[in-house]
Amino acid sequence: MRAVVWTKYGTADGLLLREVEKPAPKANEVLIRVHASTVTAGDCELRSFKLLLWLRLPVRLWLGLRNPRNIILGQEVAGEIEAIGQDVTRFRKGDQVFGWTGYHLGGYAEYLCLPERGMLTTKPANTTFAEAAAVPVGGLEALHFVRRANIQSGQKVLINGAGGSIGTIAVQLAKSFGAEVTAVDSTEKLDMLRSLGADQVIDYTQADFTRSGLTYDVIFDVVRKSSFSGSLRSLKQNGRYLLANPGLSQMFRAW
Repeated sequence: MRAVVWTKYGTADGLLLREVEKPAPKANEVLIRVHASTVTAGDCELRSFKLLLWLRLPVRLWLGLRNPRNIILGQEVAGEIEAIGQDVTRFRKGDQVFGWTGYHLGGYAEYLCLPERGMLTTKPANTTFAEAAAVPVGGLEALHFVRRANIQSGQKVLINGAGGSIGTIAVQLAKSFGAEVTAVDSTEKLDMLRSLGADQVIDYTQADFTRSGLTYDVIFDVVRKSSFSGSLRSLKQNGRYLLANPGLSQMFRAW
């Protein structure tokens, strides 16, 4: 089968199209013929090795010290099940599925094996493979944090970095819970955020929401670029501040 193999750290020219062995499913796995995959920020950070300093050594030990060990990137996939292992009961051959590959990666290939009990589910019939493949990483992250926020109908929610894979889904989830949503991102993303249901939008290149004097029941910072103290001042009494992908300093503050 064909796959895009990651051969060196750095720029995208280290990704090479090669013929590799087609995988066979283990007893608890399904073999997926991949119809769509995504290029996530996480894939790009791994490839270029733009990671937090404290992560670099353990990740190198995992992936390969000098060069990655012929790894196939790709964290999100959608496709059709071509074969199942002998112990699989949840899926059948021909099922259309989508999911997250986890640390196994492997989405940039024609075929991929994933555990039946992994982050894998049936694709909705009214969703294309490309649409479904774009959901798992951002969708799981957004759902986790929106649930943690315990958003109630009528509350005011601000999402900073709303135009990415996590933020766009968080906007829609918050609206589905009845919140009044303010979305913060760059100029070119504002119309898209309005189309997703955001009640207000803020262009971060033109205004700082922490200096507006407005307060919110929930602030969800996807990009960890807002002022921590300013964000706390922008919370209502008993408001909740959630931070995706925190750095070390934010982790210490949380403790």
